[in-house]
Amino acid sequence: MQDEYRTVARAGVHETEVNRSRFLCALAPAATEQEAQDFIATVRKEHADAGHNCWAYVIGADASVQKASDDGEPGGTAGVPMLQMLVRRDVRYVVAVVTRYFGGVKLGAGGLIRAYGGAVGEALDALGTRTRRRCRLATVTVDHQRAGKLENDLRTAGREVRDVRYGEAVTIEIALPDADVDAFRAWLADTTAGTAVFEPGGETYGDA
Repeated sequence: MQDEYRTVARAGVHETEVNRSRFLCALAPAATEQEAQDFIATVRKEHADAGHNCWAYVIGADASVQKASDDGEPGGTAGVPMLQMLVRRDVRYVVAVVTRYFGGVKLGAGGLIRAYGGAVGEALDALGTRTRRRCRLATVTVDHQRAGKLENDLRTAGREVRDVRYGEAVTIEIALPDADVDAFRAWLADTTAGTAVFEPGGETYGDA
């Protein structure tokens, strides 16, 4: 697994205009190819009256899946420059759809490449990015008496609490940077007088 990757901070739309053509770039995080394709379908439906809904997405922390479509624009003038912008900006798990409303002035191949790539770049600037870092999932099991304070302490310390389940005992799911696991074990034992059970799990990505 990659140690970290960047993705778009939030879903949103940014509009640019080039020679009277409107370019609306819709960006969104996408955890899977299916999520990316669903987002593309939603945007296409919303802008069914547009001349083109070109798209590109990058899935995988190592950018293992990269796909793009010109959606009727001349080959290589829309989807590819959009994809290149995503890759060049080092963003992953992201989908971009650029909707073009033709303004009556032809842009030529070079103009289209600049417009589509530029629309994605400007949208990334406008919406911002966030870094996701590899971390270790873990569960902490503790008695009801200590659970409330422990959960509060975890959140106050900025730990990523993913889930809290109440049964005979309370199970708190957290995500930790790998480097913090040993120190966290020691802190947990100290805080709960050795009564909490710590179980490390698999790896995932969390906000850096």
